[in-house]
Amino acid sequence: MSRVHRVVLPLRVLLVVVFAALAAAEVWAVPGLVPGIAEPSLEQSAVRWVMTTVLVLALVCVQVVIVCTWQLLTLVTNDRIFSASALPWVNAIVTAMAAGWLALVGAFVCSYYFVVDEVSDDPVLPGLLLVLLLVGAVAGLLMVVMRALLRQATTLRTDMEAVI
Repeated sequence: MSRVHRVVLPLRVLLVVVFAALAAAEVWAVPGLVPGIAEPSLEQSAVRWVMTTVLVLALVCVQVVIVCTWQLLTLVTNDRIFSASALPWVNAIVTAMAAGWLALVGAFVCSYYFVVDEVSDDPVLPGLLLVLLLVGAVAGLLMVVMRALLRQATTLRTDMEAVI
């Protein structure tokens, strides 16, 4: 058994745990994260629902990345990672990361302009979202580079198979 195959099973177990934790966060943590309002006006209530929806959509995007990673692990175990069948999964990861990043931008703007000004003076939520935006931008750009490397490796492997 190669080293890669020994790592795949624990990684899959961790992916299942993270997926379940994200599902739990969508149900319980996100609604509690958005600040409560004692007697909300219609505008404040709308902001709360928009922020909750945007944060849940961002977590769904992370779950899409987990599912795509699972599929890529299957290709790794079958020694088909450097084939054209891997590219749609990587493209789905890049798309999900971009969509999640845009959802976080929406949550950041909403929290900065409405929550801090209208509901509380606590800058923790906008600060947390800003950190997530920066990390998401780095991860998304890294995935774009990794996608380009996968395309190059796929082309090289195809060329080598044609020679052999």
